[in-house]
Amino acid sequence: MTAAAPPQDVIKPRRSVLYMPSSNARALEKAKSIPADALILDLEDAVAPDAKSDARHAAVAAATLAAETDAYGHREITIRANDLSTPWGADDLTAIATSGAAAVVIPKVNSTEQLDRVSQQLSAAGAPDELSIWAMIETPIAIIDAAAIAEHARVEVLVMGTNDLVKELRAAAGNGREALVPHLASAVLAARAAGIDIVDGVFNDISDADGFTAEAEQGLRLGFDGKTLIHPSQVGVANDVWSPSESDVAHARRVVEAFAEAEAQGLGVVTVDGAMVENLHRDNSLRTLAVAKAIAGLAS
Repeated sequence: MTAAAPPQDVIKPRRSVLYMPSSNARALEKAKSIPADALILDLEDAVAPDAKSDARHAAVAAATLAAETDAYGHREITIRANDLSTPWGADDLTAIATSGAAAVVIPKVNSTEQLDRVSQQLSAAGAPDELSIWAMIETPIAIIDAAAIAEHARVEVLVMGTNDLVKELRAAAGNGREALVPHLASAVLAARAAGIDIVDGVFNDISDADGFTAEAEQGLRLGFDGKTLIHPSQVGVANDVWSPSESDVAHARRVVEAFAEAEAQGLGVVTVDGAMVENLHRDNSLRTLAVAKAIAGLAS
C-alpha cells in the first residue's frame, strides 16, 4: 500500500497558456482545437482601441460558451482585461464578472491595493467568489512586492510579463535570459510561498524553435508551472517540457512504493536506483504522479 499524497489543491495543468486576440473571430474558433491547457483571450495589447468593445463582446461570448458547453473542451478560459486606469478597464471587468470565465488576467499589477480595486469591481458586478485573478508581474515594483501580490485572496496564478519587465529594467535579456533570472526566481519564490501557480513569460521569435525549447526547459528548471505562448506552434513543445516522462513516472512509482515499504519496517530512508530517498523525495514523487494523472485526465 502506497502513502497518500500530501494535502494540496486539485492540480490544474497550466503547461501551455496561449494568448489569443479576442478581436479575431477566426482565432477564437481555432482555439477550440488547439491543445493548450489554458487560453488568455486578450482585450489589452493585442486589440486596437477602436476594436475594444467588439473584442470584449467576443471574449465574453467565448467564455460563456466554454462555461455552458464543451466547445472548448478542457481548456481553462481566462480573459485579459485592460487596466482600470484606462477608458475600457471598468467595462471589461463588469462584463467578465458574470461571463463564466475561469479568471481575469490583470496587466501590470503593482500593489495589493490595485488588486483590491479590481476585486471590488468584480464583486460589485456580480462575480462569483471562484472567479480568480491571474496577476501579471511586469515591473520592478511588482518583483519587489511579488510576495504580497501572490498572497491576495483572489490571486490564483502569477503571470510573468517578461517583455515589459526587460523594458522597465532597461536591460537586455541576453543569452539564457541572464538579466532576468534573479527576478524570475524571486517571482517563483513568491508564488511557492503563497501556494499558487506561476507561468513564465512569452518567447518572441516564433521561427526559433530551438530557442523556444531551451527557454521552456530553463523555465521548468526555475520552477515555473508552464509558459505563456504567442503562437499555436509553441503549444506542443510547452506541453512536452512540462509533462513528466514515462521514465519520470516509473521512477516516481518506485520511490513511493519503496518508501511505503521502508515506513512499514520503521525505516526513515531507503535506496532507490542507487540513490538515497527521504520524505522530500517521496513528496516530490507523489506530486509527479499527481501531475501525470491530471494531464492524463485532460484527454478523458
